[in-house]
Amino acid sequence: MGLVMSLMGKGLPKTQILDFFEGQLYDPKKINNFDEFQIAILDIFNTFNSALPGKHFDMPSKEEVEACFKEWEKASESDKRKVFIDFMTKKVNLNKVDNSMLITGIVTPPAAMAAKRAGENVTQLKVIKAIPDVLFVPSVTVLALIFVKVSRRMFMRKIA
Repeated sequence: MGLVMSLMGKGLPKTQILDFFEGQLYDPKKINNFDEFQIAILDIFNTFNSALPGKHFDMPSKEEVEACFKEWEKASESDKRKVFIDFMTKKVNLNKVDNSMLITGIVTPPAAMAAKRAGENVTQLKVIKAIPDVLFVPSVTVLALIFVKVSRRMFMRKIA
C-alpha cells in the first residue's frame, strides 16, 4: 500500500509508463490494420484509467489516432516506438472537470431535495413520496451531470 501511495504522490517517469504499456499491451507485430491499432490504443487507455484512482486521461479523437496510425505505418521498425511515444505525449491530455460540471454537482442535490419537498404537496405528484430520498437525490444528480456533459459536447461541436 505504501508503494502505491508513494507512486500517486510523485508518479512514475514517462518512459517507465510508456515502456510498461508498450511491453504489456502493445506489440507492433500483432498490429496489421487500423482497427487493431485503435483497439490497442483503447486498451491502453482503459488499463491506464482503471489503474489510476482519480486521474483519468481523455482518448484522442479517431481522426488523430488514424493520422498517428498512418505515420506509424510508414515508419521503419526502429522509428515506430518514437512515433508511438510522440503521439502519447502530445495527444494525451488529463481529463479536467469544467466549471459547469462542478457547479451542477454542488447545486443539484439541494435543488433536488427542494423540488421533492415541493412536489410532495402537489396532488398530481403525490407518487413522489414513495421514492426514498436516498434514491431520488443521487439519481437526479447523476442525470443532471449527464445532461450537462452531453449538452456541453453538443455545444462544443457546433462551435468547431
